[in-house]
Amino acid sequence: MNRKKQSVAARFGSAIKAFLLCLVICGSGLGYVWQKQQIITLGRQIKLNETRLEELRRDNKQRGDSLAQLRSPQALDVRVRQLNLNLVLPRPEQVVLLMEQMIERQPAVQQRTDKPALTVRR
Repeated sequence: MNRKKQSVAARFGSAIKAFLLCLVICGSGLGYVWQKQQIITLGRQIKLNETRLEELRRDNKQRGDSLAQLRSPQALDVRVRQLNLNLVLPRPEQVVLLMEQMIERQPAVQQRTDKPALTVRR
């Protein structure tokens, strides 16, 4: 056949197919590289957050230990002496003991036995 009689679609059909195939391959490659970069970035962020979490846990434990040490009777006694507060233990007659009574609770809903229960039959 003559080239003059071939349609435009027939002449450029294979070129368009090759171009589209290259476009799909290049797009897939770019998408792969972009996703790989996102995975690397997210991995770094996760690692930084895990490191920060460990630091916060370590600081929390250290501060909790420090608080427990400051609340101890020995540490409080030393601090009272440093500040010259002249605090002493109370005499036994100054101590008042409070006794708590145990109250048993009755069930909130009690069924009366003087009336029979109503039942429905078919």
